[in-house]
Amino acid sequence: MFLTQSQIITEHTRTSKNGQLHTYSRKKTILLFRCDSCRMEFTRDKGSMDPKRVNNNVYHVCNNCNAKKFAQTKGTESKHIWDMPVSSLKTLGQL
Repeated sequence: MFLTQSQIITEHTRTSKNGQLHTYSRKKTILLFRCDSCRMEFTRDKGSMDPKRVNNNVYHVCNNCNAKKFAQTKGTESKHIWDMPVSSLKTLGQL
């Protein structure tokens, strides 16, 4: 689940051709997510993600969880919903 977006400024030093040290800064956008598998919060760089995935319409899984196993469980959940007969008296919360 996408929670929030923030920016951090990192400062670096580099040596010029003349041997002088120069400092420069870069802005980095950090995204905060909550894992849909283990509910732990984690961060990702915005530049490393597809902009279409920065919303709550897709699932987000942290590096500690197995994303393939999580996707398989979500697939079986949706399969149970689609295979349910129309005349069933069960609601989606009872599955």
